[in-house]
Amino acid sequence: MKFGLVVPTYRSILDAGRTAPEMVAIAVEAERLGFDSVWVGDTLAKAPIDPLTLLGAFAARTERVTLGTAALLPALRDPLLSANAILSLELLSQGRITLGVGAGFAGRSEPEFAFTRVPWERRRARLDDIVALWRHVWSGKSGPFHGEILRYDTLPEYPEPYRPGGPPVWLAAFTPGALERAGRLYDGWLPYPPDVADYSDGLAKIREAAVRPVTPALFATVLIEDDPIRARERLEDYAQRNYGVPLDSVEKIQVQIAGTPDEVTARLREYTDVGAEHVLIRIATQEPAEFDEQLPKVAEALTR
Repeated sequence: MKFGLVVPTYRSILDAGRTAPEMVAIAVEAERLGFDSVWVGDTLAKAPIDPLTLLGAFAARTERVTLGTAALLPALRDPLLSANAILSLELLSQGRITLGVGAGFAGRSEPEFAFTRVPWERRRARLDDIVALWRHVWSGKSGPFHGEILRYDTLPEYPEPYRPGGPPVWLAAFTPGALERAGRLYDGWLPYPPDVADYSDGLAKIREAAVRPVTPALFATVLIEDDPIRARERLEDYAQRNYGVPLDSVEKIQVQIAGTPDEVTARLREYTDVGAEHVLIRIATQEPAEFDEQLPKVAEALTR
């Protein structure tokens, strides 16, 4: 079992006083505390620190941890330029990059696509094409590439990746169609279902469709809080500040865990018992001081 830490990088935590160099220091501390990986998100809606730029800083200051995106929105960037940026990170980190990617969340991501003048329609086919294009050029092929959406008659030549074929790419999605695509087209699966049975069923469907090894991962929002009433209040505050909707709505979509260290680890163990191999931990706070207080508590809980 592996555990990763999601480093908050969005505008809200910057407004609360977190600095970009402090984000790099969090990655260094996560490595010291024993986390296996460090992850950053991606959005234009809240104008975060650019994830690929930040991972470059992480690569320079860490030695062991996997560095990943949870999750990157590839459609927001030119596919060939992002292929080059990711390949550069792969070389700088000596093969420590893993890419969680998504096609956007309906009801929230449409403005981001509009900002970059990318059609929202057929976004899933576009994502699959971009990932296939990345693998195409990372494998040393210079053209042509003809996908469902993207078409290139010739392509630039790229350096050889640190790992043959480039970094692994995980699909962050949970729709029925996504399960089949995850098994057929991706190297990993990064969902956040609140129901363990749904996770188990989804993983079974992925394995039925799989044509390559698929790493089963999980994105979990976590808070260490002994007082159950206070725990609920803090999760509610996080849901409102992060998404602008009540916790009741968020927890129908995402796994949210708050409680004592034993309660948190027991809940995570339910997912690992049905197959999750790499759990990404997002700490449920947008306050830098609270995050710094929670981090060692979470790390200690995960070692139980």
